Amino acid sequence: MKIAIVAANGRVGKLVAEEAVKRGHDVTAVVRGENKTAAPKSLVKDALALAPADLAGFDAVVDAVGGWTADTVGAIPSAAKHLAGILSGTSVRLLVVGGAGSLYVNPERTLTVADDPGFPADWKPLAAAHAEALAYLRGCKDLRWTYISPAADFQSDGPRTGAYELHGEDFTPNAAGQSVLSYADFAIAMVDEIERAAHVGERISLVQKA
Repeated sequence: MKIAIVAANGRVGKLVAEEAVKRGHDVTAVVRGENKTAAPKSLVKDALALAPADLAGFDAVVDAVGGWTADTVGAIPSAAKHLAGILSGTSVRLLVVGGAGSLYVNPERTLTVADDPGFPADWKPLAAAHAEALAYLRGCKDLRWTYISPAADFQSDGPRTGAYELHGEDFTPNAAGQSVLSYADFAIAMVDEIERAAHVGERISLVQKA
C-alpha cells in the first residue's frame, strides 16, 4: 500500500513509518526538514501547506501532527481539518493519531476522561485540541477517516510488546486495571488498521494487553 505519514519525524510518526516499511509498504514521510525516518521517500512540506496533488494516489495518510505547548497544540486540530479538506471526496483514507482525553467515562457518554476533576490542568489544552479534531472529523460525511485514541498513559519509551486490545469510544482499562500503551505498540495498531480498514468513519481506542 502507498502510505503518507504527515509529521513523520515526530516520535509517533517515526515509529509508524518504521513499522509500515518493515511490512513492505510504500511509505513517504511528509516532513518540514531532513527526513529522519525509515521511509525511503520524503516530501518536505508543512502539513498546512499540503495541496490535493501532494496526497493524490496514496491509499492512506497518517496525521501524526502533535503539539504540547500553548503555542503548538493548535496545530493538532488545524492539521486534521486541513487534511480532511484535502482528502474529502477521495478514496484516500485519513488516520489520525488522537488523544485519550475525549474517551467517554459514563454510560450516557456525556462525560469524558478530561472532565474528571483529577485530570491535570496542564493537559487540558492538549485534550481540548484533540477533541476539536475528533469533533470535526465526525462532521465529515465524504471522508474515509479513522481516529485512534491511545491509552491514558501513553509511553514514548515503553516496550514493543505487539499485544494490544482494541476498544471503542469508552475508556477501557485492561484486565490489570491499567490504561497504558507504548508508542511502539500504537504504531503496530496503526499499521494494522491501515491494512484492514476495519473502522472507517469511527474512533477506536487502544490499550496494552495485560
